[in-house]
Amino acid sequence: MKVMVLVKASKDSEAGVMPTEQLLTEMGNYNEELVKAGIMLAGEGLHPSSKGARVQFSGTKRTVIDGPFAETKELLAGFWMWKVNSLDEAIEWVKRCPNPMLEDSEIEIRQVFDAADFGEEFTPALREQEASLRAQTLGLGEPRFEDAPALRIVGTNATYSMETRSQIPAQWSAFIPEIGRIAGRVGKNAYGVCWNTSEDCGFDYLCGVELGDSDALPDGLVEVRLPAQRYAVFSHQGYVSTLPQTIDTIWSKWVPDCGLKIANSPCFERYTEEFDPEGKAGMELWVPLA
Repeated sequence: MKVMVLVKASKDSEAGVMPTEQLLTEMGNYNEELVKAGIMLAGEGLHPSSKGARVQFSGTKRTVIDGPFAETKELLAGFWMWKVNSLDEAIEWVKRCPNPMLEDSEIEIRQVFDAADFGEEFTPALREQEASLRAQTLGLGEPRFEDAPALRIVGTNATYSMETRSQIPAQWSAFIPEIGRIAGRVGKNAYGVCWNTSEDCGFDYLCGVELGDSDALPDGLVEVRLPAQRYAVFSHQGYVSTLPQTIDTIWSKWVPDCGLKIANSPCFERYTEEFDPEGKAGMELWVPLA
């Protein structure tokens, strides 16, 4: 679960009194603990409300009210976003926090809504819309969502770890001359299929092309059959050498918070006719959805 941890404002914080060097050091050490524990997603301090504004809504009317605001105890001086296993865990972490103020203070914990909280009203279309917005905030561009037919991909296969995946381009270099010899190839796309993954982040990678169901498997090649299912499709806009960074962003940042269920199926890269090894086009990343 995600929680927002709210640091309530005090008279000093609203007056613009800055924290001491000792407090800054203690908070820096505390934030470092949060990062090492893997729960901190974001955290910032806020200027006094005298530097802020409010917008009141009444029908179609919008009224801007400049700060400062009177009710200090209802104001915020900072926040964190955490990913924790439970509210109890969040409470234990807050109890370890240095007093963020030079006077008595209060920190509030609020659970953040996720997709499951909204029930059936949060339709599949709305879930995908929300997932698309999250992707764009991460710099991944706007993905499309597509139902794909079953595919039979045939090519050369190798096993990698996260440390050895830099060798995949060499696998492609060896496979590309073989493509023209594969009889029965369907279309002109090429595929890089990540499959047979292990708990230690090892995986098999197949460089291949699509082959018809009735065609014989060429000697020395391996096949992977991809089921018919729905995918989130990301277009990679950079050079092919930066593809691993986009893959890492998808799996480490988008997938955990996208609100969609990821299928236990192979994911793959698709290289279209527009692909140019020296250019920035024709590369897609297909993530299977349950």
